Formats: sequence, C-alpha cells, structure tokens
Amino acid sequence: MTKLLPDSKSRIAALRALLKAQKLSGFIVPRQDEFQGEYVSAHAERLRWLTGFSGSWGMAIITQKKAAIFVDGRYTLQVRQQVDSRLVTPQHLIDQPPVDWIKAHLKKGDRLGFDPWLVTADQARRFAAACAAVGASLVPVAKNPIDALWTEQPPRPATPFAVQPTQFAGQTPKQKQADMARAIIKAGADAAVLALPDSVAWVFNLRGQDIPYTPVVPAFALLKRVGKAELFIDPARLPEDVAAHLKSVAVVKKPAALEASLKALGRRKSRVMLDGAWVAARIGTVLEKSGAKIVNAQDPCVLPKAMKNATEAEGARTAHRRDGAAMARFLRWLESEAPSGGLDEWSVAEELRAFREGTGELRDLSFETIPGAGPNAAIPHYHVDPKNPRKLDKDSIFLIDSGGQYQDGTTDITRTVIIGQPTEEMTDRFTRVLKGMIQLSMARFPMGTTGSQLDVLARGALWQAGLDFDHGTGHGVGSYLSVHEGPARINKTDRVTLQPGMILSNEPGYYKAGHFGIRIENLVLIDKPEKVHGGERDMLGFETLTLCPIDKRLIDTRLMTRAELDWLNAYHARVLKEVGPLLEREDVVWLEQACAAL
Repeated sequence: MTKLLPDSKSRIAALRALLKAQKLSGFIVPRQDEFQGEYVSAHAERLRWLTGFSGSWGMAIITQKKAAIFVDGRYTLQVRQQVDSRLVTPQHLIDQPPVDWIKAHLKKGDRLGFDPWLVTADQARRFAAACAAVGASLVPVAKNPIDALWTEQPPRPATPFAVQPTQFAGQTPKQKQADMARAIIKAGADAAVLALPDSVAWVFNLRGQDIPYTPVVPAFALLKRVGKAELFIDPARLPEDVAAHLKSVAVVKKPAALEASLKALGRRKSRVMLDGAWVAARIGTVLEKSGAKIVNAQDPCVLPKAMKNATEAEGARTAHRRDGAAMARFLRWLESEAPSGGLDEWSVAEELRAFREGTGELRDLSFETIPGAGPNAAIPHYHVDPKNPRKLDKDSIFLIDSGGQYQDGTTDITRTVIIGQPTEEMTDRFTRVLKGMIQLSMARFPMGTTGSQLDVLARGALWQAGLDFDHGTGHGVGSYLSVHEGPARINKTDRVTLQPGMILSNEPGYYKAGHFGIRIENLVLIDKPEKVHGGERDMLGFETLTLCPIDKRLIDTRLMTRAELDWLNAYHARVLKEVGPLLEREDVVWLEQACAAL
C-alpha cells in the first residue's frame, strides 16, 4: 500500500493560505474531473496530490482549522494507510456524509469554495443547502486553487482518438443518434447534454487513450432532437479517418466553444435534458442564466449503452474465451512456481499481464491488477506498491482481481487460490463465498427485478454463519469501455431494473482483516426472458461469460448442495470445452485436472 505522502502537510498549509487570501473559509476537493467519471487522467489527480489518497472515489473538504476526506466502504482501510489522519480525518461517505460535516464545521458568514466544473449540479445543490442551514454560503471559483499550487501538474492528455468499427459496436452513430433523438422527444426536450466520457464514446463509436485502462472519450457533446450533434473536442486529436467518421454525424467544435453553444440554447429558450447526477454544476448554471429550461433526466445513453446488442454480446463471449485461455496459462504457471517461495505480488501481476499480452489482442488492462497475498487479500481494493510487494507465503491465500480491454469486449475476473494447504476456516469461508456466487448464477427472475432483490442470494451462506462483506455484489461492465458501468448494480440498495443484454459482475467475498480475504468473480450476461417449464411468467436469467477454473482445493463439498455441485461441474466442463482448444498440451493437461468433476 502507498505510504503517507510526505508533502501533504505543506500542501494543505499552502492551500489554506491561498484560500485565506481569496477570503474563502474552506474548499471542496473532489477526486473527479469535469466529466465526473470514475477514472481520471494524471492531470486531474488533485485529491491524490493534496492528500495522498489514490482510490477511484473520494472527496476532501479543507477549512482553515479542520479537514476531512470522505470515502465509501471500499476504501476505509486504504484511506487510513495513505492519508495522514492527523491532518485529514477519514469519514465514511454514507455514515458521515459531507453535508453533515459541513453543517457541523461551518458557521454563519463562512464561504466554502468549490470548482463548479468538478462538482455535479446535484452535489452543488446539496452543499449549498447544507451551507445555508448554518448561515454559510457555497462559492464557485473561477480558477481551481490547487492548479495554482501544483507546479508540476501533468499536462492534459493530447493523444489521438480512434474509431470503434461497427463490426464491434453493432450499430452506427447515425442509428444511435436516431434512438437518442426519440428519447429526447419523449422527455419533452430539444437537446441533451452529454458529459459522461463513456456516453460520448458509445454514441459516436469512438475510443480514447486519455485515461489508463478505460478507453473512453473525455469530451462534452450536445445531442439534438433535430439536426447534427455538437461534439466539443480538439480537432488536432482527430486523425483523418476519425474526422471522416464524424463528418456526417457531428459538428466538431473546440472545447472552449461549449459555453457559447449552451448560451445559444438559452437564447432560443430551449428545453435541455441534463442529468444532474453527472453533469458539472457550471453547465447547469450557464444554461439557466442564459434562459434555457432544464429538464432533469437521466443521460439518454446510459440505459441503451448498458443493454448490449447482439454484436456486443457475441464480442464479449469471444473476449472471455480469449481471456480465459490467458488465465488458464497464468494459473498453471502460478501453481507451478508459487511453492518455491520466490514470487511476490508485483511480479505475479506483471506475469499475468504478459499472458494477456500473449493473446496478441490486448489493448490495455481494464483496471490496475489487485494481487493480494495473505493479509493484503483482506483489502478489497488493495494497491500493490511495486517497491514493497508482499511475498506469496506457503499455506496462505492469494487473491488476484484483474481484467483486460479487448476491442471486442472488457473482462473482469477474480480468482482466489491457496499456496500450500488451507486451514479449515479458509475452506469454510471460501465455500460459503462460492455458494453465494453459484446461487446468484442460477437465479431466475421476472422482468422488473432490481439488483437489490437478488443481492441476498450471494450473501445467504455467509449470513447463516454470521458473516458478510461490505462491498456490492455486482457492477455493470461496458463493451470495450469502462469496467465499472451504470446504471444497474447488484447490492443491498440498488433500485435499477435489470434488463436483457446487461453485463454485470457476480463477486461475493469474505475478508478477515489482517489474515486473509476471499473473492470469486465471474461476469454474467442477462439473457432474454424465456418460459419456464410449467411456469406462468417468462423469466430472465444469467449466462456466465467468464471461463476460468475455480480452485477446488479450497472447497468443502460437505457444505454444498447437489444442485450447487452440479452447477460447478457443468461450469468446469464448459470451461474445458471452450478454453481447452485455445491451449497447448501442458496447459491442456493442467486444465483437464483443474476442471475435473467433484
């Protein structure tokens, strides 16, 4: 894990001095950039620069005397290892939300600054209300003070964009924009603002390289009920083929022209769809002040992007077979080399990357590999320090969460294996996690079902033993896009209806802090509704996409039902059938043993 940032004290002191000069009582420092996506370029890592925290979501509030950083359940351990709590107090985003902290630590007359490009419209409303409740005010700043202090801030990315061909996308931009126009009309609007980078990438069939692991397109766009879309992107980043690809479907404008286009919509009294959960507060302010009518509605691309078409679904199957072969080669290598005691987390992660690169199709990893050895496996979003990796010790658990970006699909898989001999506690916990993963895999459910209604299936065997895990059971996955994709999830609270074509992760876990952690993750595709023999309603179900053996050495078959064993044996038979032909002799022999029926 990354150690405490030695410069945090001086950087926070410098920020406070600058805020005082600007007559600000405090400042909000989100982890997000102006596009509000989960992943950002090095240029936008302001929260990390200030505090040392490297997680994918977080927010700090710095006042003259107090400071807090808010993270969700994934990062409660990580934040305490990376952030000096003497300077910045860690807070749980849900249990101790920023609005409560603002009410408790601001007073009448205080002025809390924020960058209106880095805070969403919805967040700005909540923060303004919290400030008003104690007589303080929320103040937008024209220039982010951290950018003024960060003398070695990396430049904004300038890499070229690329076309995602229809052979992988399944639809042309014209077809997608026609669908979006109908959605805009249905919402009673004239135009829609797109701010999410994966929405822009999806609707224009583009892919980028700005953000590690995530081939999205950080750009704003305006979709219209009539006429061409406007895409705000540096023309210098568009090679000839990309410019030609966009010519018939978008008017390309420089990013600086966005506010002028927003004001033009206002002058025409246009009704503009704006997703306040994702669009920067500044955009809403410009529209409202210029006379536009805001139509609060979800980004129209979010749902159709999540519901993969037949081409994308088949691409995902192909990508997972390829990725499964790389994983099989890797696991055979790991099983052979780990007993020697010479492996560490970093070298193992690099070896897995090499196996994926060996497919000849890897564009990038889909996220930074999480290789947790021993007690590090108990940190769900562990970050390995390449200068101080942990060794893979004998008789310990090793968890590796990883994935690949291929042009035909995005993969995400977690496997937990034993190095040596497991304890009874390890096999008990592993088997309970496996039972949950299988129960969810076997689920049949009617249209209208939400992720929260299925979440219990993944936790039941753990709950029976008085155990649980603190992260969600599943997240959406894009098609050569973000490995974390909305709107659907499987967790205790999600209310989004599950739809055919969505790809979700199925990843229950168990974590004993300081000892070991377990997670088993497959990706699943929601099938079209089908009749059940003797039933009265069509039911949805899951097709498992991930094809990789599960470590049988950690399974206590006495805890499993016959149906669960049948599922596991059938799954392993399918892995052997689909992945085996992609392997060479020694790997095939290993896979046959790994997939042998229990």
